[in-house]
Amino acid sequence: MALAACGAKPQGQGGGFGGPAEVGVVTVKAQPVALDVELSGRTSAFLVSDVRPQVSGIIQARLFTEGANVRKGQPLYQIDPATYRAALASAQAGLAQAQATLTSARLKADRYKDLVTINAVSRQDNDDAQAAWKQAAANVAAQQAAVEQARINLGYTRVLAPVSGRIGKSTVTPGALVTASQATALATVQDLSQIYVDVTQSAADLLRLRRQLAAGQLDASGNLDVTLTLDDGSTYPITGKLQFSDVTVDPGTGSVTLRAIFPNPNNTLLPGLYVRAHLAKGVAPAGLLVPQAAVSRNTKGEATLYVVGPNNKAVQKVVGVGQTVGDNWLVTAGLNPGERVIVEGLQKVHPGADLKPVPAGSPPAAPAAGAQGQH
Repeated sequence: MALAACGAKPQGQGGGFGGPAEVGVVTVKAQPVALDVELSGRTSAFLVSDVRPQVSGIIQARLFTEGANVRKGQPLYQIDPATYRAALASAQAGLAQAQATLTSARLKADRYKDLVTINAVSRQDNDDAQAAWKQAAANVAAQQAAVEQARINLGYTRVLAPVSGRIGKSTVTPGALVTASQATALATVQDLSQIYVDVTQSAADLLRLRRQLAAGQLDASGNLDVTLTLDDGSTYPITGKLQFSDVTVDPGTGSVTLRAIFPNPNNTLLPGLYVRAHLAKGVAPAGLLVPQAAVSRNTKGEATLYVVGPNNKAVQKVVGVGQTVGDNWLVTAGLNPGERVIVEGLQKVHPGADLKPVPAGSPPAAPAAGAQGQH
């Protein structure tokens, strides 16, 4: 009789000792959810300018300190100007000679112009005089251009900083011979007051983002904010702005380049740093967040979760998930606001099981008195 009494005890679908399975649940609600994406990239200077000589000659002096900040127009190198001073003097002498010839030709042309009216000179002689005057005027213009060119070349013997910024090491020393427009830069100046961050994003993700914006699923009014995580794990304290996305997809990687710009007042960011950029894609105005612990995958690879259905029965649902937001999944399909999602006690749950839902995080219920002696 004792054995029969034990065997007659009913078993509930929730497992355990016949009662419904106690599970922790969260009630999902629609809420604005800020979405971002993390992309890796490299920093580059806002302005980069290579310093190259415009004329050939011997470097007489270097006029800057390597690694220092320089101003636009600041002298950096002095090239021996002796030959260029002589060239300027020669051009100025040629101009003076041309101007003297012009004066003589003009006076002769004026006289012949009057004499031809009384037939004192032939028409041919007058035409020749007028042509000689114009030719002398053209020669003066050519000599003026030669003087200007010589003056420019003399000015180029003093090599100036093309932009303001920090200058690197010098590749030449005083006494070195440099040539006009040589391939090797004398030095490089970089403007680090602002820093570019170039990252890549898959073209598929970019197209998906644009579709969400067009459909009103995301609100991305204004410029998109970008934050940086540096290589040592620290966060850069200043927020940047996304400037543009490239219009061409790289055929090798299927990605597009995104460029953000960051203020860099203390020169904390240096060109070439590896960083991780967090781009704020926008805000999902009615997002549904579910703890990651509640979501699993079935044999088809679909995301599934359990909810408390009518009469406190377990119901399994296939849902669509977008991206992670902290320790939650953003559910994009298959779930409605107000549903109770099971996040604790999932090992005791199967479709149709009787449930005793309690808020997630509640202390477990104490066992009934005498439960240890029922066997």
